Amino acid sequence: MNRRVHAFPSSLPVDAPVPGLLDATDLSTDRQFANNLARGLDVLRAFTPNDPMLGNREIADRTGLPKPTVSRLTYTLTMLGYLSYVEAFHKYRLGSGVLSLGYPLLASMRIRQVARPFMEQISRETGCTVNLGMRDRLNVVYLDTCRVDQGNIYQPDIGSTRPLLPSSIGRALILGAPAAERQAILNRLKVDDPARFTVERTFLDADEKLFQTHGYCHSAGDWHKEVHAIAVPIRQPNRGDEGVAINCTMSAYRLRKDMLKREVAPRLLEAVLHIEQSCGLH
Repeated sequence: MNRRVHAFPSSLPVDAPVPGLLDATDLSTDRQFANNLARGLDVLRAFTPNDPMLGNREIADRTGLPKPTVSRLTYTLTMLGYLSYVEAFHKYRLGSGVLSLGYPLLASMRIRQVARPFMEQISRETGCTVNLGMRDRLNVVYLDTCRVDQGNIYQPDIGSTRPLLPSSIGRALILGAPAAERQAILNRLKVDDPARFTVERTFLDADEKLFQTHGYCHSAGDWHKEVHAIAVPIRQPNRGDEGVAINCTMSAYRLRKDMLKREVAPRLLEAVLHIEQSCGLH
């Protein structure tokens, strides 16, 4: 297979909005911005896999919202089915309404159906776990996964997240984005946590050279030392579509010397080429 390096759009209007990079304080003077809706969504985002049940005080601490405001929001969200109240613990958990919101998005994304057979083939041939992901604020959220590597203690799942800069799939999404969007993402990461950004920016700098030369990004345990990965962004025919990338991950102890580079990367690059062709590119 001929080596192929992606050519992504290099420009975007400087004043174009980048979804997910602004918060309520940034939009406080925007008359179109619905602050109450934003607060309700912040309440829903306060829940995590590690903390699936939260009380009003915990939600207030996590969101920075006044407790009376949180009480009104949790009551409203419970009445609408987006939260459920757990009487035994006097806490809330996410309700079925949240799951129902996500399914139409997943079902309507054609790239998931196109990519799935290639993900399954790569996982069978290499033993890697293969994931499809897109950016959600300053994280990657998985859209689909073929979980093969049972030695990976950080088992991915649909809807699970990874940080952008320490993960190869996150860096692939950044490098595959138009220049203005890429800069906006990096600016937000720097503002969010300057010290962490200084450390993690070195991962991106190294991967930028690798991406330009070989067309993929590589994490040698940058996120967690037990997991290594490579990732490639996937171009889509409509420039308005959100960026998507695919990765192959494997537990470090299972890796043979240069396995990701010699065995997995060519398969992943070829799969991306076929996925893009099936989506109407090339």
